[in-house]
Amino acid sequence: MRVGVYLNTIGTDLDALLAKIKTAAQAGFASAFLSQLTSLDAITVAGLGARGAAGIEVGTAVVPTYPRHPLALAVQALTAQAVSGNRFTLGLGPSHKQIIEDSYGLSYDRPARHTREYLTALLPLLRGEPVEYRGETLSVSGQVDVPGVTPPPVLLAALGPAMLRIAGELADGTVTTWTGAAALADHIVPRITEAAREAGRREPRVVAATLVAVTADPDGVRRQVAEQLGFAAGFASYRAMLDLQGLSGLHETIIAGDEDMVAKELARFAHAGATDLLISPIGDEHDQGRTLDLVRDHFAEPRTTLLPGR
Repeated sequence: MRVGVYLNTIGTDLDALLAKIKTAAQAGFASAFLSQLTSLDAITVAGLGARGAAGIEVGTAVVPTYPRHPLALAVQALTAQAVSGNRFTLGLGPSHKQIIEDSYGLSYDRPARHTREYLTALLPLLRGEPVEYRGETLSVSGQVDVPGVTPPPVLLAALGPAMLRIAGELADGTVTTWTGAAALADHIVPRITEAAREAGRREPRVVAATLVAVTADPDGVRRQVAEQLGFAAGFASYRAMLDLQGLSGLHETIIAGDEDMVAKELARFAHAGATDLLISPIGDEHDQGRTLDLVRDHFAEPRTTLLPGR
């Protein structure tokens, strides 16, 4: 299991994000993935971050598909791949009904069908192939030519059975959030692995993102997350995953406690079948420092992690 960091683009300026990617590379983390919200463009920052940080994989977790035509996203992703020196991974997903309809004013109709058609058109574009595609939810006509790049790996944000099947059949793997080790082992890994096997594809990546705090006040950290992000528990895909885990809110998925407790919980992800773990440190500055120190000392050196796993 490879261990990386998950960086929030909200509230952080460009220079600070680039510095965090460079620090992660120097500390031995395998990857740095960035959120795509209403701030800096994650694809652009990822490409720039790799340019100044040797060896580290950079990626997005995740770029919403509905507001971006596949042809436009292919151009941007291949540009980031060129800037990064072929170290960019594109994480994408359909996002959520509340965001796509309320913020963008677009229809969120048939998200699974949309996602399948989107990947069907996007993947050959990333390979530089001409595409003439007419689907039920989108149409694409064109080709992208960016010399000197390899097609970036594509991860699909997938939690439910339909999306996991699409991820296994078409993408290189999945990237998950608000999902504990037990749910990965019992639900995510078996479904996506079976779908990939049936499609004749290689074993998929399972990139699990989780909020982590080495802290003396775990309840306080959870309360803060509940106050800031608790509304997202109303998003259908997150609500279904929480129900599957027997949880009431997103804050209950957080790994928070002392060093020993946190280290044991993180190790469970390797045993659950995660190929990659993305750590998002939370809490105050002191807590975040303790968290990164723990992960670096236990899991991030060398780049091929010391944790047992796949």
